[in-house]
Amino acid sequence: MRDDLIAQLLPPVEHDVAHWEARYPARSLPEGAQVTRFAPSPTGFVHIGGVYTAMISQSVAHGSGGTYFVRIEDTDRAREVADAVEQFDRAFAYFGIESDEALGQVPWGPYRQSDRAQIYLTYVRELLRSGRAYPCFCTTDDLAEIRAEQDAAKAGTGYHGQWARCRALTDDAVEGRLGAGLSAVIRFAAPDDPGARAVFTDAIRGEIEQQDNVNDVVVLKSGEHRMPTYHFAHAVDDHLMGVNLVIRGEEWISSVPVHLQLFAALGFDAPTYAHVAPLMKLDGSSKRKLSKRKDPEASVDYFIEKGYPAAAVRHYLAGLANSNLAELDAAEAAEIPIALDRCSVSGALVDLAKLDDIAADVVAEMDLDDIVAAVDIWADEFDVDLAAAARSEPDRLRSAFAIGRGTDRQRKDVGRWSQVRLVFGFLLDAVFAPVTDPADERFGGVDPDVVRALAADFADAFVAEPDPTLWFEQVKALAGRHRFALNKAQLKDDPDAYVGLLKDAAQVVRVLLAGSTRSPELDAIAAILGPDEVRRRLRAVI
Repeated sequence: MRDDLIAQLLPPVEHDVAHWEARYPARSLPEGAQVTRFAPSPTGFVHIGGVYTAMISQSVAHGSGGTYFVRIEDTDRAREVADAVEQFDRAFAYFGIESDEALGQVPWGPYRQSDRAQIYLTYVRELLRSGRAYPCFCTTDDLAEIRAEQDAAKAGTGYHGQWARCRALTDDAVEGRLGAGLSAVIRFAAPDDPGARAVFTDAIRGEIEQQDNVNDVVVLKSGEHRMPTYHFAHAVDDHLMGVNLVIRGEEWISSVPVHLQLFAALGFDAPTYAHVAPLMKLDGSSKRKLSKRKDPEASVDYFIEKGYPAAAVRHYLAGLANSNLAELDAAEAAEIPIALDRCSVSGALVDLAKLDDIAADVVAEMDLDDIVAAVDIWADEFDVDLAAAARSEPDRLRSAFAIGRGTDRQRKDVGRWSQVRLVFGFLLDAVFAPVTDPADERFGGVDPDVVRALAADFADAFVAEPDPTLWFEQVKALAGRHRFALNKAQLKDDPDAYVGLLKDAAQVVRVLLAGSTRSPELDAIAAILGPDEVRRRLRAVI
């Protein structure tokens, strides 16, 4: 195509191809190093599957001595969601999948495609000059008419062959349409070989063979901004930015033929592709893809709002990618790069119950100060009352998570920060509501008068005993004084002599101190609360 027509078709550019090739130098990396990227589009929230893919990309790059970066593919202005990029940044920071490359510190940016428009225009010009691209003036009605003709002829759909109406336009015909004020997209002129096959080796799936692309896909949209399509931007950006391994979802497998054609037409070396299987969910007796529309856990915000430690989610996802990593603890697994050839091709099932177990193990291994800091950060956003209470009594939560550490008494009932209020909130005076009703159902039917008497006696007799065995001897003595049998046999032999069992008396004490029938050991609770608070809670029901 003549340069004067190209000038009419496209906005002006300041630089030629040689400028951009020089502007983006080859990366200086060790042999075998992989350069990967995560390239989300701000047309919605980040799917947990995106975090999964990004984490694999980061792990593979780092494990090979290479580089991982994030590029925002924001060329679809019509579908862009407000604040999506800010949500991306939040998710990347939370899960530790931020880019290795900071804007301004390395020469391979910008990292938003909307800031790279001049680059795309330069390369589109080269395709037009070489005849590998052409302007298409077909309207929506024209395309609908072509589709109807194809359906009637039982032919393959798309813009190709005899149905590619604008492909054979002469320069004079193009000039006439431009003179009439018509707008055009730019289409890639695909090789005209309907029987050709495309073959490539996927780093996860091995050799894949499929029909080669015959469609003249759009590479540059019409309109004021003249943004590229994903296909074209992928080829130009990954070439210039030095990406040699593209890890992405399996839905892009069918696009590989056109991508390979574009790389060849532009004179670029194609990257290696690795297509990740989707995350799945059990729906009844069958599996389906995790859905943005149906499943709240599809959004990364679900995991942030629930307060899952990022290390737990990363470990869980790493285990879905490589099952051998699931057999290690989180710290060990984090040191081992994900292997693409061990990734599943059938789709991994997301099991939140399993994630909860992993998260509880991760919390159990965390430094106590790190736990308290993480709870504070989470609660500042999602439970401000808990945040204020925790800061007013900073040692209470730390002591709660320290209960039984390193012993068989260690509790693992907190795996996400949203559980802290339910499990340990009773230890914070500002959160805990003392039990004042002796007929409360949590006492398990013990007579209200007995509850009052038991509480009053224990409040007067209580000793802050550090030895668990001696501490519980106080409860046994208390139970005996108020006619609670020490065991079922005793109660069975003389039921009229007793008002209940020892466990019932202990349950009264537990409910008064913890507000629940389930809690850590009573001696541990009392040690954290201190004698004065223990007596205050006991006397609240009198």
